[in-house]
Amino acid sequence: MKDRFVDDRLPAAEALPNFDLLDYPDRLNAAGELLKRGTPGAVAVVNEYGSWSYADLDNFSGRIARLLVDQLGLIPGNRVLLRGPNGYTLFAAWLGVLKAGGVVVATMPLLRPSEIATVIERAEISHAIVDSRFIGDFREAMSQTRFVKHLIKYDGDYGKGELESRCVGLAPLVPVDTAADEPALIAFTSGTTGIPKGCVHFHRDLLAPCDTFAQAHFAMKPGDIVMTSAPIAFTFGLGATLLFPLRFGAATATIEQPSPPAMLDAIAKHKATHLATAPTAYKAMLSQPGLDAALKSLTTCLSAGEHLPEAVWHAWHERTGIAIVDGIGATEMMHIFISASGDAIRPGSTGQAVPGYQATVLDLANQPMVEGEGRLAVRGPTGCRYLDDPRQKDYVQNGWNITGDTYRRDEDGYFWFVARSDDMIVSSGYNIAAPEVENALLAHPAVAECAVIGVQCDERGQKVKAFVVLAPDSPPSDALISKLKDFVKASIAPYKYPREIEIVEALPKTVTGKLRRSKLRNRTVE
Repeated sequence: MKDRFVDDRLPAAEALPNFDLLDYPDRLNAAGELLKRGTPGAVAVVNEYGSWSYADLDNFSGRIARLLVDQLGLIPGNRVLLRGPNGYTLFAAWLGVLKAGGVVVATMPLLRPSEIATVIERAEISHAIVDSRFIGDFREAMSQTRFVKHLIKYDGDYGKGELESRCVGLAPLVPVDTAADEPALIAFTSGTTGIPKGCVHFHRDLLAPCDTFAQAHFAMKPGDIVMTSAPIAFTFGLGATLLFPLRFGAATATIEQPSPPAMLDAIAKHKATHLATAPTAYKAMLSQPGLDAALKSLTTCLSAGEHLPEAVWHAWHERTGIAIVDGIGATEMMHIFISASGDAIRPGSTGQAVPGYQATVLDLANQPMVEGEGRLAVRGPTGCRYLDDPRQKDYVQNGWNITGDTYRRDEDGYFWFVARSDDMIVSSGYNIAAPEVENALLAHPAVAECAVIGVQCDERGQKVKAFVVLAPDSPPSDALISKLKDFVKASIAPYKYPREIEIVEALPKTVTGKLRRSKLRNRTVE
């Protein structure tokens, strides 16, 4: 028996991109494959709560799979939502879902109830495994939906929660026999409309970034330890935090509150060799007193999530001697598809197509160019499969994945970032859809109209700025601006709130009444 919800909502064959598949067997369970490389007694995960071996991770994830199947009635294809910060228990749950034949839907701890409810509805979540510290928002989200039948809590990495106690004494489940092209993951991302898009990835897709990007540009080996800032709900974080170290027998050091000072302290404490975070974090770390201690073990650095400014690359290299590996990826593509490392790095350039991928820029007639400036297009072993979403036709065109970025390709095949092609704001590595922030602001009675854009920010790359037209009975004041910021923080994930609000008398519009964001962008640079 199989739940075919995801299979039946995949794009039609003609709507899919062209795939250049890697040589994987037809039958493949990604969890089983990922756990094959590590020596059983070697450390797999370490953090402030303890240290766990590959054998521990394999055993616990197998017992979670057994619990899901034998006691919670999971059948292959059921969607299981995970909610909590990076850690051993969350990783074991992620692997356990795949071992049981389920489809993982990880969510960021920062999401608010309405956002969680949307994910539950879109994916028709049947099971959920949630950190008890984040259960309040999740229960509120459940009350707005009708799909979750089984909820089980865990207690961070303390090992004393409901999940842990119910798994005691269970025999680990052998990974279910799944096809390589069977759905394993739905990664949700917000598009320009603010409506989340579910990106479906197969079991083989989870291995592909390990065997392409990581193998070429972020290599690691047994004994190496990786530290990252991104949660595994982001596919960038999933790859760097969990997939890559497991694939190569290395270890992960996790941290629940990954501020730059905390990450540096954790790097020094756990002797991390690899670091993956956003450009803004690298810039912030340069002024931290803990940097020298971290550099005693750190050898390899990766930046993604937003464009890495050339000035930040040079400043980090001059201070540490480490050449940051830059890269561009997408949730739709699973991970990074353009990058460079070592002597091939050209500061300011994102790099070249990762081995296994093809990348180009399209001209105004949507034709690939050998060099020049245009829309970035890519294809390879992974690609966009939106879950029942008409926007598939926008992302996939003529077999190419169209990322929504404008790039310049030079004569040597290096790609240079120009700008985002849509209204997405990329701030500190987070994708923020302007209309979602606008909708949150409009729910406040003092707001008559508003428009949100991204403006340049040295600290975050971009920051969210809102232009607000107030209701007639709401006089402008600094106090009101503060209240509006707090209001948005309380209704959607806090990182999305407008860090700058400008009160205006009217918004620029076309004769048909459409908002002219370009006028607002031009206004901020005048």
